[in-house]
Amino acid sequence: MDNQEVLTFDVIIVGAGPAGLTAAIKLLQLQPGLSVCVLEKSAQIGGHLVSGAVLEPSALHALLPSWQEDKACPVSVAVNKDQFYYFSKKHAWRMPTPPQMKNHGNYIISLSKFSRYLAAKAEALGAQIFPGFAAAQPIIEKGRLCGVVTGEMGVDHAGQPGPNYQPGMHLKAPITFLAEGAHGSLTKVVTKTFDLRQNAQLQTYAIGIKEVWEVSDQVHQEGLVWHSIGWPLPSDTYGGSFVYHDANQRVSLGYVVGLDYQNPYLNPYATLQQFKHHPKCLGLLKGGKRIAYGARALTEGGWQSLPKLAFPGGRLIGCSAGLVNTPKIKGIHNSMWSGMIAAEQWVSHQKPEDTGYDDALRESCVGKELYKVRNIRPGFTKGLWPGLTNAGFETFTMGKVPWTLSHHIDHLQVKSKSAFTPIDYPKPDGEISFDILTSVRLTGTNHAEDQPCHLQLADTKIPIEVNYNQYDSPETRYCPAKVYEIVKNDAGKPKLQINAQNCIHCKTCDIKDFKQNINWVPPQGGEGPNYSET
Repeated sequence: MDNQEVLTFDVIIVGAGPAGLTAAIKLLQLQPGLSVCVLEKSAQIGGHLVSGAVLEPSALHALLPSWQEDKACPVSVAVNKDQFYYFSKKHAWRMPTPPQMKNHGNYIISLSKFSRYLAAKAEALGAQIFPGFAAAQPIIEKGRLCGVVTGEMGVDHAGQPGPNYQPGMHLKAPITFLAEGAHGSLTKVVTKTFDLRQNAQLQTYAIGIKEVWEVSDQVHQEGLVWHSIGWPLPSDTYGGSFVYHDANQRVSLGYVVGLDYQNPYLNPYATLQQFKHHPKCLGLLKGGKRIAYGARALTEGGWQSLPKLAFPGGRLIGCSAGLVNTPKIKGIHNSMWSGMIAAEQWVSHQKPEDTGYDDALRESCVGKELYKVRNIRPGFTKGLWPGLTNAGFETFTMGKVPWTLSHHIDHLQVKSKSAFTPIDYPKPDGEISFDILTSVRLTGTNHAEDQPCHLQLADTKIPIEVNYNQYDSPETRYCPAKVYEIVKNDAGKPKLQINAQNCIHCKTCDIKDFKQNINWVPPQGGEGPNYSET
C-alpha cells in the first residue's frame, strides 16, 4: 500500500487555519511564484474551526492593510461593550474587567468564515490549497523534516484497501510549516523526534465548548462581550464563560475548563449545560434557538511552554507552537503574526537548517505579549482567589518580576475516585440544555465506519484496570462527543467502547488520559465535524 509518487513544492503548510493561511499569503506577497501547498484535513476550509471568536486585528492590518474596504471580509462587528461577572448559583456580580480582557478595537467573528476569506486571498496569490487531505505522518530523512504523507483512504478495519482505495501522497519541500492547531498529531511526532521541549515546560491545555444561538431582538445587543468566573465550577478548578453578541441576532457562548482539574467526575460538557440555566443566561436564551455546537482543546501554557519553534526542515506556527494569550483569551492575532514572521524568515534565508525564526518570534510582539502575562495562568494552580490575587499583582508589575511560575502537568492531576463523590448534574430539558448526542448531531460529524479507528489505545487493559477501577472512567465525561462509553460484555464485565464516528477532533482524550494511553491520529481526509455553516 506504499505510494511512491512524490509531489514537490517550495513550501508545504499543514493546516488551513489563520496561521497557515496567513503564512501562505505572506510567502506569496514576498516572493510571487513560490509553489505553496496548503493541506487541510477538513473537507471544507473552516470546517474544523469552531465558530465564535474575538479578533484583535493588529496582524490583519499588517497582512491585508485594506481589509476594511473589502466587502468580502467577514470582520465587521466591532466590540462596543465589555462586562465581567462573578457568578453564584443565582446571582451575577459585576466586577471590573481585567485590563487584558478589554476589547476596545476588537471584532466578533466567525472563525470558519474568516479562514475561508483568508483562503480566497491565498489562492488569488497562487497558493494551492487542498481541503480533504489529512497529513498522516511526517517524512523525516537524514535528521530533517522533508515533507508529509497524506492519509490513505478507503481502507477497512484490517487496514486492507477497499474498492474506493486511494493511497496516500508523498509531498516534499525544503520547508514544512506545521499549523495544525492545539496538540497536532504531526507536531507531537516532530516534537519528540527533534526534542523540541528540552528547554520548555510541558504544554497545559483547556477544553473550550461552544454553542451558537439565535436569540430574540429584545435581548440581542450586537457588539456586547461578557465573561464570567465562579459557578458552576468549584473554586479549585480553572475556567469561565464567554458570551459574544454577533450580528443577525446570533450569540456565541461557551465554557472553558482547564484540563489540569483533579475531580474525575467533572464533566465540561455538563458544566456548559448547567451554566446556561443561570438566571443571566436564561434571560438571554429563553425563546431562542440553538443552531451550532462544537468543542476544541486550547493551549494555555504561554511563554514557558513554548517549544523550540524551528528545526531542520520545519517550523511550528499558530497553536502548534502554543501562542494563545490565556489572560486575554485570544490567540488568532498571535497565530497570524507567527505565520508572517515564519514566512519572512524563510524568504530571507531559505535554509532548512536556519533557526532564526525561533529568536525572531520570541523577540517580536508575540513573545513580548506572552512573556508579560506568563505568570497569570499558573497562578491559578492554587485556586480561584489566590489566582485572582496573583493576576492583579502580575498585571500591576507588567510581568517584570524575576521569576517564572510552573504549570501543572494536566494528565497527572486527576485524583482517585475515592477522594470525590459523583457530581449530580441536572438533566437536560431539551429547551436550554441538551443531551450530548443531540449536540453532536449539530456538528455535522461524519466518519466512514469501515476505516481503522483513529483513536488508538497503546494498552487495551488500561481503560478498565486503571481508568475504570481507579478513576471511574473520566474519559466518558471529559469527551464532549460521547466517543468513550463503558458497556458490559456478555459476562457482565465492563469494557470500553469507542464510538469513533462521534469524534469532533477536540483532542482532549489525547491530552487528559492519565496514562497517556490514547493516541489521536487523523482519520481519512475530509472526515470529522463540519462547522462551516456558521
